This record gives sequence, structure tokens and C-alpha cells, in this order.
Amino acid sequence: MSQFAFKEWLGGVLALGLATCVAAAAVPAAHAFDEQGGVSSAPAHNSIRSLFRFGFTAYQSGNKDEAFRAYRDAAEQGHSGARWKLAHMYAAGDGVAENDYEAFKLFQGIVREGAAPGSQESTFVANALVSLASYVQRGIPNSPVVANPAQARELYWQAAANFGEPNAQFELGRMLLYGEGGHADPRQAARWFNLSAGKGHVGAQAMLGQMLFERGQTVRGLSMLTAALNRAGPQDRVWIRPVHEEAFALSSEADRRTAMVLAEEMASR
Repeated sequence: MSQFAFKEWLGGVLALGLATCVAAAAVPAAHAFDEQGGVSSAPAHNSIRSLFRFGFTAYQSGNKDEAFRAYRDAAEQGHSGARWKLAHMYAAGDGVAENDYEAFKLFQGIVREGAAPGSQESTFVANALVSLASYVQRGIPNSPVVANPAQARELYWQAAANFGEPNAQFELGRMLLYGEGGHADPRQAARWFNLSAGKGHVGAQAMLGQMLFERGQTVRGLSMLTAALNRAGPQDRVWIRPVHEEAFALSSEADRRTAMVLAEEMASR
């Protein structure tokens, strides 16, 4: 695909507003594939569902070559879940040579196809939009996909507003806070962080806590930062810990104690 063709496609997505992809409650993508059973050898026939089940079982068993072939065949026949799995295998170099542009094209196909209201496919579309936005935000070397923060911001908005996708809400909030891809709007950034944090997004909770702390709501901000740090995985801890340590050092002993109590209450909810 040429850069011109890519821009034409992306412009079409943004103009369309994903009219065929209605809002659906976001669920963790991993649960979308928790299927039981399966077969230990290749499917006897070429049904899309059988191919996908076989690919899922092969992947879970560590047979990623077989999983890749099954997902590829099912994806070619239009199975959104297989496209999604295949795209993530390419993106991570998981069982296949890493190829971000191949991943991008698969995510692109999922978004183009759209999804019916409340269907499982709507989760794939939301996730694919976030992945496309991430690629457009930074670009893909040696491909038609060049960095375009403004278009990335629009794609995040599509996933955040139309699907309530928490990762998109978090990323959109960051772009709005720092003015990436357009004007800065801290008020709207806080709104998106709040929506994302309400769905359990640790990063959004930490960002919102930092904003509150910097605006003088010391106890509430520190309590949110503390709760986020306690729940964060290794990757998020890298950036949340120094923010928390700075806020902790600037707080009084009384505020620290109160914040710790509030953080424990948040964790117990």
C-alpha cells in the first residue's frame, strides 16, 4: 500500500466514524479466547470455527507453528478472532518473525469489516483501533505508515468514545494532557483518565492522581497514586514509582497516613 492509499483509507475510517461499529462494553481481550476443548490434530474439514479452535488449542499447547497456520487460514476466510490473534503474533514476534506492518494490515482489516452491536467482534474492533492508533502515533519504519499524532489521536478517540475502551481512554487522556496531536486540554484529559481508571486501568489512576496532587488535592491525589502503585505490574511501576515518591516526599506526615488509609479502602472495593 502506498502512503497515499494508506492516508485515503485512514481518512475514510475517521470520516465514517465507525458507524457500523457501535459501542459495546469493553472486556479484557484475553477472556474473549477462553474456549474449552479442541482437537489434537488438524481439523478434518475447513470450517472457520474448527480452524480457529484448532489454532487456539495448538497455541495453548505451545505448537505455535500449527497455531499460526490455522489462524492464517481462518483469517483468510474472514474470522475476526483469528485475524486478531494472528496480528498480535506478528506484532510480538510470537511464533513468527516480528512484522509490524503485517500486524497493521490485519488490524486494518478488522476495523474495515466492523462489527454488529454487542458482538464479540466489537471487542476485536476496539482493540484493533487501539493498535492502529499506536502504530500511527509512532509510525512503522520502512512502510507507508508514517508517524501522525493527530490521526492517532482521532483513532484513540474512536475507540474511547464509541467502545469505551479503557486503554484508548488512557492514551487519549495523555495526548490531551500533553497537547500531542493537537491542542492541550487538561480538563478533557482528566475526564478520560477518570473513565479509564473507573474500569481498573492502573496507568489512568496514576495519571489522575498526579493531576489531583498537582492541583492541591494532596490527600486524594497521593491516595490514588499509592493505590495505583500497589496494583501496578512491573512495566507500569517503572514510571509510577518515581511520581509517587515525589508526591510522597512533598506531603506532610498526616497527609501520608490519611492517603495510605484511603488507598487501602480503594483496594478493598
